[in-house]
Amino acid sequence: MEPRRTLYEGKAKIVYETDDPGLLIQHFKDSATAFDGQKQGIIANKGVYNCAISSVIFQLLEKIGIATHFVEQLSERDMLIKRLEIIPVEVIVRNIIAGSLSQRTGREEGEPLPFPILEHYLKSDPLGDPMINEWHIRAFGWASDEEMRFINETAFRINEILVPYFEERDVILADYKLEFGRHPEGVLLGDEISPDGCRLWDKATGEKLDKDRFRRDLGRLEESYEEVWRRVCQA
Repeated sequence: MEPRRTLYEGKAKIVYETDDPGLLIQHFKDSATAFDGQKQGIIANKGVYNCAISSVIFQLLEKIGIATHFVEQLSERDMLIKRLEIIPVEVIVRNIIAGSLSQRTGREEGEPLPFPILEHYLKSDPLGDPMINEWHIRAFGWASDEEMRFINETAFRINEILVPYFEERDVILADYKLEFGRHPEGVLLGDEISPDGCRLWDKATGEKLDKDRFRRDLGRLEESYEEVWRRVCQA
């Protein structure tokens, strides 16, 4: 399967059309951005690690009955995926207080939540992905009530799988982003699951192993992504 016309280029990925209208190629880049694009940089081999990590996790989820856009990994940076109509609602699953939740609530980062929390954000780079609620989603028609029930239930199912999965690899899954899209097969999980969109902390030391190292100028960027890759893909 060869890439054709560029369909979309984002901050971390390029999506290409193929000769099959139902399939796309998702190419993972090394570029990194933060704070709505105000901070930009390169993390060496990030695209290689994210493609491999996402491929493993998508296959894990498929095995337990969660439908995704993943078809196969074509190369170290390229993934063959099903073409989706992306639902413009990003879901953040939170297990531990971190990032904006700490800032908004005044709670200390690292405090475990009594149960997982779901938050919803409008997928819009120009608007900075603002936080929204079910009333906004319904009023503006971004997703139907039925779609959101499915998305929320699926997000909790994914969390029940990924929290112990990462814990077995001595990693704490603090929070992470999920995206979904419409497909003839139904609503499918899309995008990626990688250190770009997850907060991953070493279980023993609390060291951050994700894009927060880039956001906060903590150094050891490639080494942290490589460590997650090693624990997920080489275990």
